[in-house]
Amino acid sequence: MMEEMGAAVGSGSVMEPVVELVGAGRDYHRGQEVVHALVELSLSLQSGELVALVGPSGCGKSTALNLVAAVDRPDRGVVRVCGVDIAEANEDELVTLRRRRIGMVFQAFHLVPHLTVEENVALPLALDGRRDGARVRALIDRVGLAHRSGHYPSELSGGEQQRTAVARALVHRPRVVVADEPTGNLDSRTGAAVIELLDELRRSEGAALLLATHDSKVAAAADRICELADGRRVDPVRT
Repeated sequence: MMEEMGAAVGSGSVMEPVVELVGAGRDYHRGQEVVHALVELSLSLQSGELVALVGPSGCGKSTALNLVAAVDRPDRGVVRVCGVDIAEANEDELVTLRRRRIGMVFQAFHLVPHLTVEENVALPLALDGRRDGARVRALIDRVGLAHRSGHYPSELSGGEQQRTAVARALVHRPRVVVADEPTGNLDSRTGAAVIELLDELRRSEGAALLLATHDSKVAAAADRICELADGRRVDPVRT
């Protein structure tokens, strides 16, 4: 399966998208009510591309991220990530996809409180039974935290915690990174620095980055912007 993932992107002269959504839909149940959280979303990302999802709260941004992160399956349409059909893959295949091909950055950081910076960054490798101390230390240095590698999350500022989370998201060399409001808990200056870091790293690492944000300045850094409202795409569609 993992060989198929690698082969699915970029055989021949035309690069296949690393992320592709075609008419993707996702519903949730609220009592007797069916909520159409995402309606016929079509979108694609190439390696190294940054696409920003924008729109008001409840418009479907997080739902779209969850589909691309292989956390949820679509109820309708097709979602392919690294050549894997999210609706058709079994749970073991989705776990492997998440561990080896997808990185995640969250608004609330989600660092493990009893692990140091270095241990938090190494966590995705450890969960997959791998070690790469040189890679871990190199990323910590690149995010400017070499002097804090032995510290715990409670000893870090918000910006330092998010930089740790960015390093953790990239340590296993993912093909796709999803970021849900990564600057939402940061002041404007620190948030701008985190976006600059994410942008630089996704370019150098060649990862596709799908980012949800309310911040127009953050969205301005994207190669393309996808605007959602009431679960539907409302910008001029250029998948």
